[in-house]
Amino acid sequence: MTEESARVITLIVVDDHPVVRDGLRGMFASAPGFRVLGEAADGPEGVALAVRLDPDVVLMDLRMPGGGGVAAIAELTRRGTRSRVLVLTTYDTDSDTLPAIEAGATGYLLKDAPREELFAAVRAAADGRSVLSPAVASRLMTRVRTPAAPVDDCLSAREREVLALVARGTTNREIAAELFISEATVKTHLTHVFAKLGAKDRAAAVAVGYDRGILG
Repeated sequence: MTEESARVITLIVVDDHPVVRDGLRGMFASAPGFRVLGEAADGPEGVALAVRLDPDVVLMDLRMPGGGGVAAIAELTRRGTRSRVLVLTTYDTDSDTLPAIEAGATGYLLKDAPREELFAAVRAAADGRSVLSPAVASRLMTRVRTPAAPVDDCLSAREREVLALVARGTTNREIAAELFISEATVKTHLTHVFAKLGAKDRAAAVAVGYDRGILG
């Protein structure tokens, strides 16, 4: 028997649905090479369990009433725990995948993944290898490639002027007066700036502007 085949990967399951936890426990119990050490119903409980039991892998759901997975992943990362976190969720939107990966998740899998794919993902996560479901990988690649051109090139000269004035704390009315345009036109420019920079408000747009070198 090789060292690889003899190795038992330990894990905990963090999910707010008892049926899901039971199903995963049963699935791993039926497969050689895995041992489920415990279960948790929310993020904070999952963090406490991971710290106490020190599993190889934490199977983490994201949206849980008692405390979400992203915050739990960030906390485990902050504590420097050895456990690798493999997100197992039904959600593959940008607002779920990116924060989870940025928080420190090793992998991201959807709950409709075949059992053999899940087993392989857990083994990979235990070895520290990144695992992404095809749908999530496709989304991330699209997200990464979208700003292929320098961001300041995608802002028009007028939009950069407006953003620079916003950064100085200038109001829409003052911007309109300085640039000899109407307030409605200023608002239109800002709408375009927010959309292009992925910012939800003036402060966020200015922050992105400095971060990406659009504002000096």
